[in-house]
Amino acid sequence: MTSYPVPSFTEKICAPDALLTRLASLPQPIVFTNGCFDILHRGHVTYLAQARALGASLVIALNSDASVRRQGKGDDRPINPLEHRLAVIAALESTSLVTWFDDDTPATLIEQVKPQVLVKGGDWSIDKIVGSQETLARGGSVHSIPFLFDTSTTATLHKIRRAEAAS
Repeated sequence: MTSYPVPSFTEKICAPDALLTRLASLPQPIVFTNGCFDILHRGHVTYLAQARALGASLVIALNSDASVRRQGKGDDRPINPLEHRLAVIAALESTSLVTWFDDDTPATLIEQVKPQVLVKGGDWSIDKIVGSQETLARGGSVHSIPFLFDTSTTATLHKIRRAEAAS
């Protein structure tokens, strides 16, 4: 039987309790963002590349499965379990580290990471971004990156469900 090496991108996956140790080895400034990233699409990939361009390292925190369910996105969400979402995000060139959180918000992680740059997608105003006040008070910057493509996981799922219902 042929043996295949484990992809190197798995090294980018970091448990929350090991995050502070791993952060020490990352080039500065650190950019932090978070989200569900359930079904990765062009908008996500573009957004994450733009976020990475704002600093030297990009740390991405994913909502745990339980956290996604509490977001009101639907009883069947997430479609992909955390383990799969972590692997997909870790495989992206723009990702330096990917971790997860089980709370409703990443506030605790943001307080631990103390990123120089905090980023969310264009549907978030800066004053509504969790951790924005603390990041700005430390002298960091906060960005709401506008959407370039009219894509969303929810819209994609609606399209799939309409097609299933029609067949």
